[in-house]
Amino acid sequence: MIDARGYSCPEPVIMAKKALESQEQEYEMMVDTHTAMENVTRYVSNHGYTVKSAPEGEDFKLVFTRK
Repeated sequence: MIDARGYSCPEPVIMAKKALESQEQEYEMMVDTHTAMENVTRYVSNHGYTVKSAPEGEDFKLVFTRK
């Protein structure tokens, strides 16, 4: 689980980028802003992953899976 809550962009995207370097099949990430959710979704989508997002309280849980 990547916990990017409390970080301003572009830090959540950088955290996602570093995680993708391990080439896992699936990742879970928590973010706390709509902007971070959109930016991370765009980044990982452009790098071969599908993204599912769901609100969790005031935060957002993202699950990216390799296509």
